[in-house]
Parts: sequence; C-alpha cells; structure tokens
Amino acid sequence: RALEAIGRREEFGFNFDPSHLIWQGVDPAEFIRTFPDRIYHVHMKDAAVTLNGRSGILSSHLPFGDHRRGWDFRSLGRGGVRFEEIIRALNVIKYNGPLSVEWEDSGMDREHGAKEACQFVKNLDFQPSTRAFDAAFGDA
Repeated sequence: RALEAIGRREEFGFNFDPSHLIWQGVDPAEFIRTFPDRIYHVHMKDAAVTLNGRSGILSSHLPFGDHRRGWDFRSLGRGGVRFEEIIRALNVIKYNGPLSVEWEDSGMDREHGAKEACQFVKNLDFQPSTRAFDAAFGDA
C-alpha cells in the first residue's frame, strides 16, 4: 500500500534488513522476491526468536540482552536468518549493491563479533551460476 500511496515513485525503496523481518514472522527471501526492484541497500543482520512460553514477541520494552525478551539480535549466522536463501534471492533479482554488516549482539564481545560477521559475509557472498549445472551433458 505504501508504494501505491506514493504513486510507485522510483525514489522509494527499501533498506532490506532481515533481522527485523524474522522477529515479525516475515520470510526475508520472500520479501526480496515480492519487491525485487525496491531493494536499494542490504543490511546483513541476524536475530533470534526465543519464545519460551513466558516471553512474548512484543517484549521490546525490555533491554537488549534480557533473557525475558521474545527476540534479540545475534551475531551473523548465530540467529534464525537463513542467509544463504537471502543471497540466492538477491542473485535472482540481480542486486549488485553493498552487503552492509550491521552488527548487534548483547551476549558477545563486539570486536570478536564484528570480525566474525565480516568473515561470515565474505564466505557467503557467492555469485549466481552463469549456466545450468547440467549444461555440460548436452556437449557430449
């Protein structure tokens, strides 16, 4: 509805941040597929949903790191975001912008976590295939 409200202006796009989608129950890869021409920037950020029967998803009034929260940010690869699916979806839409690490994790040393997160992205950022995996079978 937001796109219609602004007349689908080209200037309006999203800073895609999967950490906020995951705690809201939104599939991040599906979000990319739904708005392929509106992903203008990508935050690589993870979160974990930690509902235990006593905490609620709307426990944001509690400080980050409090075990009573229903969700919290985690270092990349240590939460619930399926980053490989995100990279695959970004490759399909031909996103060629930055993958910006936005690091937050109240339970981890920041120097260690930032270094680990950058390496995680380097290991994950793969290019799409330029041909089908079985294309060589037709060459025989």
